[in-house]
Amino acid sequence: MSTNIPLLEAFKQTKYQLVGHGNRNLQVLKEAFEHMDGEQESDMYGTGNLIEEFQSKMAAFLGKESAVFFPSGTMAQQIALRIWCDRKELKKVAYHPLCHLEIHEEDGIKELHNIEPILLADKNRVIELEDIVGMTEDVSCILLELPQREIGGQLPSYETLEAISVYCREKGIKLHLDGARLYEITPYYQKTAAEICSLFDSVYVSFYKGIGGVAGAILAGERDFTEESRVWKKRHGGDLISLYPYIVSADYYFNKRSQNMAEYYEGSKELATLFNECEGVSTLPLEPVSNMFHVHFQLSKETIESILVKIYEETGIGFTHYVRETGEESCYYEVSIGDRYATIPKENLKIAFQKLSEKMKEEVSQ
Repeated sequence: MSTNIPLLEAFKQTKYQLVGHGNRNLQVLKEAFEHMDGEQESDMYGTGNLIEEFQSKMAAFLGKESAVFFPSGTMAQQIALRIWCDRKELKKVAYHPLCHLEIHEEDGIKELHNIEPILLADKNRVIELEDIVGMTEDVSCILLELPQREIGGQLPSYETLEAISVYCREKGIKLHLDGARLYEITPYYQKTAAEICSLFDSVYVSFYKGIGGVAGAILAGERDFTEESRVWKKRHGGDLISLYPYIVSADYYFNKRSQNMAEYYEGSKELATLFNECEGVSTLPLEPVSNMFHVHFQLSKETIESILVKIYEETGIGFTHYVRETGEESCYYEVSIGDRYATIPKENLKIAFQKLSEKMKEEVSQ
């Protein structure tokens, strides 16, 4: 039996949970539709007021001429890179070694589009300008993921982004933004989404991560680019007869949560400080730059699971439903702050971290 099962069960039984917006159950969709007019017409094969108005709204938010709604970000990003490669007649793109396309999509960019990825930078840090300037191969497009999820949500400086944007435009290289968590980085950069997106030729954003919708994504850019993406969307089977369950939830939760990112960001910094005060625990980055970060433990996965279950039972506060092994005596999990964090009484949180500190110190000293 997996040791994750008792941790997951204990987590589900806690009264307060540190991460996310709440359970991803049918209530997510029910809440979004609660005030909708049942007589409103749905979208149909990418047309209709419902989808067109939302696409226009998101294009304006991102500061782009046009936007297209996709059922998934995986589809949207592969299509974006394919378009840029076709236009330059060069099927090479560059991105981080831990880019979503490289490690989570079963080589879709290679198998479906015959595009060759060039991996930039060391996997443990973000891409810097010198990594791009130092490329020895020509590419059609460079993809930047902001924040870089697999290394704790780290970010390059905004000055670095500006320099990369200028360099790419001078060299005729398209710059694409994997903005799955774009909303969440605006407080750190102190920039609007449109200001950040102005540095990029094309942009993808998600509606189920920080926003907490059901699913779906937007791909935005100049109109000729998005019109071409519609053709590829149909080729990929993404032009469903109706996408309204995704669109309605995306719009509802965008309106509900897009203005809360500063609150989530402050919560993540507060929480990271509490973790870093515990012996044998550290966060990556040390101070978060968005609402997400990684928590690393210098004890085995089995030991940490046992400690966490005890804390859950004693305090009613759940830290995480999983931990992942990184070595015999090390493991980690990912934190993503949402609506839940603000509901936890500070005294309860203090008690939970006192217990974590005590239990970690006891185990580390053995």
